Amino acid sequence: MPTINKSKIDYNKRNLTDQTLLKLYYNMLKPRLIEEKMLILLRQGKISKWFSGIGQEAISVGVTMALKPSEYILPMHRNLGVFTSRQIPLQRLFCQWQGKLSGFTKGRDRSFHFGSQEYNIIGMISHLGPQMGVADGIALGNILKNNGNVTAVFSGEGGTSEGDFHEALNVASVWQLPVIFCIENNGYGLSTPTEEQYNCKHLADRGKGYGIDSFILDGNNIIETYTKVQKLAESIRKRPRPILIEFKTFRRRGHEEASGTKYVPEALMTEWESKDPIENYRSYLFSEKILTQQIENTYSTEIKADIEQSLALAYAEPDIIADETTELNDVYKSFNYEHFSPCENKKELRLIDAISEGLKQSMEKHKDLVIMGQDIAEYGGVFKITEGFVAQFGKGRVRNTPICESAIVETAMGLSISGIKSVVEMQFADFATSGFNPIVNYLAKSYYRWQQEADVVIRMPCGGGVAAGPFHSQTNEAWFTKTPGLKVVYPAFPYDAKGLLATAINDPNPVLFFEHKALYRSIRQDVPINYFTIPFGEAALLKEGEAVTIISYGAGVHWALETLEKNPKISADLIDLRTLQPLDKDTIINSVKKTGRAIILQEDSLFGGIASDISALLMEECFEYLDAPVKRVASMETPIPFINQLETQYLAKSKFENVLNELLLY
Repeated sequence: MPTINKSKIDYNKRNLTDQTLLKLYYNMLKPRLIEEKMLILLRQGKISKWFSGIGQEAISVGVTMALKPSEYILPMHRNLGVFTSRQIPLQRLFCQWQGKLSGFTKGRDRSFHFGSQEYNIIGMISHLGPQMGVADGIALGNILKNNGNVTAVFSGEGGTSEGDFHEALNVASVWQLPVIFCIENNGYGLSTPTEEQYNCKHLADRGKGYGIDSFILDGNNIIETYTKVQKLAESIRKRPRPILIEFKTFRRRGHEEASGTKYVPEALMTEWESKDPIENYRSYLFSEKILTQQIENTYSTEIKADIEQSLALAYAEPDIIADETTELNDVYKSFNYEHFSPCENKKELRLIDAISEGLKQSMEKHKDLVIMGQDIAEYGGVFKITEGFVAQFGKGRVRNTPICESAIVETAMGLSISGIKSVVEMQFADFATSGFNPIVNYLAKSYYRWQQEADVVIRMPCGGGVAAGPFHSQTNEAWFTKTPGLKVVYPAFPYDAKGLLATAINDPNPVLFFEHKALYRSIRQDVPINYFTIPFGEAALLKEGEAVTIISYGAGVHWALETLEKNPKISADLIDLRTLQPLDKDTIINSVKKTGRAIILQEDSLFGGIASDISALLMEECFEYLDAPVKRVASMETPIPFINQLETQYLAKSKFENVLNELLLY
């Protein structure tokens, strides 16, 4: 029997059974042995990258074992123990790391960038911070379902500097969400030591600023971690609220293996090696005669055999064969559109009224649909679209948010993971920049990465003509039509707005729903009073003619109509795109083949806008049918200005008629 050193960690087993104490040891030993094997495979070139959690196993295992299997955990790179303690088959983990089909991302992402509804684990993205807000959303789902569950989410100390961390803590505190925020303070963010990352003694102190109870735990003490988190989780289940825990630990290997550890003082490394959570706990169990050499040998033999057998199965699985159709089909979750027909009974509505009515009828249809945004509750939103909603649906479903666009988009993602639809109102589309990362990197990519839909609609009040200046008048649809995984809707009429909004909410994919502010109260139309839907990807042919095809959307449609009314002799097809992603290419191409001329009108500035893509499409598909160059008309290449005379000069409306006539004379 080998010499067993006295433990340097003070353990107190309290009332834990020997069986539980041994289970804690087994669950820590398993990720350690896997990691040791992975480091060998990395040197052999059999895996591409590795983020080591050696020395931090007690946190992953303790937190996971303290929660119920039905409770979600959102881990990070160094939390292998979360995955193994939830009993994910090693073959699937190894296939994930080798980019095999039996992994969790079909070779589309690596390491721990995945989630699994089967195991209630939601993996991170490289931007770190968004998962904190996603945890808020899952916890909000728990509140709405009244299921008594807790959510745990991990961050390194470096990630606590990100705005997402602070937004998520604030939202969780304001809404009293049952989240355990776990900070693994392991000394370094890549090579940057903690004293260069934050200027407070303990990260746990930040909880005070958000009205959150916080605790500091020895992250290398498995018993302290397990028992304290278990006690806190029980308390939160009875009285929902957020908790912040700072686990003091150390990262004993590089940020990832290629980084090395030369920047770490040798004495510091030696000190923390002596605090190894597994070796110290092992010594303690031996001293208490709970662990024997026979049990130790049995554990080691069993785990190593599992590793080797699972590796053999993973190696034997054939490499993924790239298939274009498969990849394209997995960008969006399939959506079986259900058509609800409009009734004959209609009433005149403004665009803003149609959106409000469509949203209200969707709230009635989807009994758990949640809407979130700044000032949308009692105040009814800055445009009064949700006025009266609180009285009908309650504050649980109509939620005022702090000014934190990023965290609210992330919260919407968490609700989707919980199986709950949501609509987020950006007070102005311009403000989507503050939530840009979770929109384009989390919502847009989740289904492609690991088949998790982002069932979220983001309402985007946009556009000029209202003298609101550079930060309230942008029409920024091109930022999102470029991003695979997002759908983009841009109605010009009340009828379309109501029907398309219903479809957007039914669609399980993320939808950016643009609403032009200048049209809110200026455009009226008879709209069916019932709940109805309009399919995506079908443009509206508003006028038919022979001389030219006019293609537009949003306010541009009305500019084109005004121009045609002033010039009744112009024979034109006028196409209102209605949805920009998906785009109705067939209607565009068929019209241009008929007329031989095309002009595309957009409110956005020219370069990089959707008009450029449509123009390129027509040059590729209709070149031999064209009698003139495809023309694009757009606003000036400047930010949109405030004062009327400058805004009028800026907008494409003032240029359209001249360019149209020039095209007809070509």
